[in-house]
Amino acid sequence: MRVPGRLHITWADDNTLRIDTDAGTQTRLLHFDAKPAGEPSWQGYTVANWERPLRGSGSPQSGLGATREGAQGRSLEAVTTLLRPGYLRKNGAPYSANTVLKEYFDLSKERNGDTWFAVTTVVEDSQYLSEPFVTSTNWKKETDGTKWSPSPCSAR
Repeated sequence: MRVPGRLHITWADDNTLRIDTDAGTQTRLLHFDAKPAGEPSWQGYTVANWERPLRGSGSPQSGLGATREGAQGRSLEAVTTLLRPGYLRKNGAPYSANTVLKEYFDLSKERNGDTWFAVTTVVEDSQYLSEPFVTSTNWKKETDGTKWSPSPCSAR
């Protein structure tokens, strides 16, 4: 989900959150109340749950006055396994079939009313990485879907 573009987030069913990207027309499925199942794939299998609130935390504030939105200021945590081996970047380090991908999805609302969606990604792979590989990506919520324009991947 690091390719620039837009996301469309909906519920596929009562226990599955669906995230579609317009760049490459990819779909991620985040399964609640599930255990990893199936064969390894490029998307893997993702189990999601709401992060437990911190003990004693009173306010879901973060940063410079931004208010964390979502389920009472908690992150959505997603853990992906059953990934096919591949590369972290086009010309980057490899990752193995034993890789665990952890993602933390956060919404925040700025004082000016803008809503931001941030995804912090942590890749753990003891075969190829000596420490976790951490990245983050941010999206600004748009007022409507008029700019949504899915396009397939193209090899160059």
